[in-house]
Amino acid sequence: RHRKEVRKRGLYHEELCHTVEAGGKHKQGPNLHGLIGRKTGSGVGFTYTQANKDKGITWEADTLEIYLTNPKKYIPGTKMVFAGLKKKKDRSDLIAYLKQATTS
Repeated sequence: RHRKEVRKRGLYHEELCHTVEAGGKHKQGPNLHGLIGRKTGSGVGFTYTQANKDKGITWEADTLEIYLTNPKKYIPGTKMVFAGLKKKKDRSDLIAYLKQATTS
């Protein structure tokens, strides 16, 4: 349910930057499987910026909420090109999708 809604509204473009399935390839950004509960910059096999490694937070709904508002403000020096989502509902829907898609 979340996947269709999120994609329909253009909130997530997996084909461009990330994959979410277990064992998925890294693209411009890392594979996001197992994202929830993982420390920034710690996904295996992806070259993260030092800023991402040094942030030292754990990805949960609350940290994703802040990050998805403005990634470059939350982690200055990140190479994330995504500008962020200004609408809280969009962020909430994307977080719900990521929680579901990256753990199944």
